[in-house]
Amino acid sequence: MISRRQFTQSLSALAVSASTGVLNAATEASSIEAAETDAARQIAPAKDSSPFRLGIIGAGSRGQELIRSFLRVPGVSVAAAADVYEPRFAQLNRICGHEVAPHKDYRALLDRKDLDAVIVATPLGLHGEHVVAALSSGHHVYGEKVMAYTVEQANAIVAAASENKRIYQIGHQYRYSPWIRAAVQRVQQGEIGDVTHIIGYWHRNNDWRRPVPDPSLEHLINWRLYHQWSLGLIAELGSHHMDIANWVFGEYPEAALASGSICRYHDGRETDDNVQAILSYSGGRRFIFTSITDNAKMGDQLWLYGTKGSLNLTLQDATFFYEPKKITKPVVAANGKDEGVVTSASYNPSNEMPYRGPGKPVDVSTAEDPTTAATRAFIYCVRTGTSPIADAKVGLGSALGVIQANESLRLRKEIPISSKA
Repeated sequence: MISRRQFTQSLSALAVSASTGVLNAATEASSIEAAETDAARQIAPAKDSSPFRLGIIGAGSRGQELIRSFLRVPGVSVAAAADVYEPRFAQLNRICGHEVAPHKDYRALLDRKDLDAVIVATPLGLHGEHVVAALSSGHHVYGEKVMAYTVEQANAIVAAASENKRIYQIGHQYRYSPWIRAAVQRVQQGEIGDVTHIIGYWHRNNDWRRPVPDPSLEHLINWRLYHQWSLGLIAELGSHHMDIANWVFGEYPEAALASGSICRYHDGRETDDNVQAILSYSGGRRFIFTSITDNAKMGDQLWLYGTKGSLNLTLQDATFFYEPKKITKPVVAANGKDEGVVTSASYNPSNEMPYRGPGKPVDVSTAEDPTTAATRAFIYCVRTGTSPIADAKVGLGSALGVIQANESLRLRKEIPISSKA
């Protein structure tokens, strides 16, 4: 068993190793291949169909969507649910096709001895409490992102998973997308050179507000709009992109700078309706995230920019583009005589136009929904005792970016990022 301090130190050592290039190319390639072999086993169609009983804490919209995915795995059923909003139980029963045991208090669900694992899909402000309690009661946990609301809570989850020797998988389902995995593997092998910048967009034309049958339920149903429960767009949307940036750069971010405002939906909400965030990594590398909610032009996508080319990732595909031939620079006369250097214009339209054409798409054998793959992988990991692809270390990395970016937004200044509370 390791202490939280030892765990944090091991993460720091890992980040330093990745950023300074300690591993040689052969070892790195072998490591990537081994990781992909392990991932392929987790994502592969399930061979085991033995009974597997789930409990869920938080059976709202996301919880119900997760249940639909889990029920596609052979042998899986939902035995119990905990929620403070009564209508959720009937909704869940319709999805499952049978009556799921209801619990008003999540602790009653955790006292049950007939569950193989627990899903936590409650509002972000409750993740720390619910996940730690579930792990401490001896349950394996599939937890929705973001990992936790504070750095202290995130570290508590990491410690609880380690101390109780339970499997904890974070809901970063992009890690399970076949085309994203294939594309990132090629990036790690150098296809677009050294990646220096990643830009993530998540633009939509939607106010994020849900209808409320009774004003007393406003904060319960529209929890994403209030600081008590939510870290806003950076958490709900940007965390996925931050996770990919951590994955590609091979380390956690070092600092966060963010801005945001309410400029479109002046309806009493507290969280911003647009945000812009910059995460800094070693070597001057940057991840930039932008989210607006009144224009969906760019949608949900990422661009990875390398010295040899670029990669565009979306929820449906991945496409590589390659840099044109670089401009040839003038050279000094060989005889050493200063005859004046002939310079070209600093601007040339042919060199400044955006990419045109279809690019080079990533071909994969399946375009399966990433959430379906992620939920199936979790069942595999619990059944076999395998460490998940999106484990506690993955969850901690994106949580740090989200939490400190929100702190930067609040204080209006750049915030250094540390895994210490």
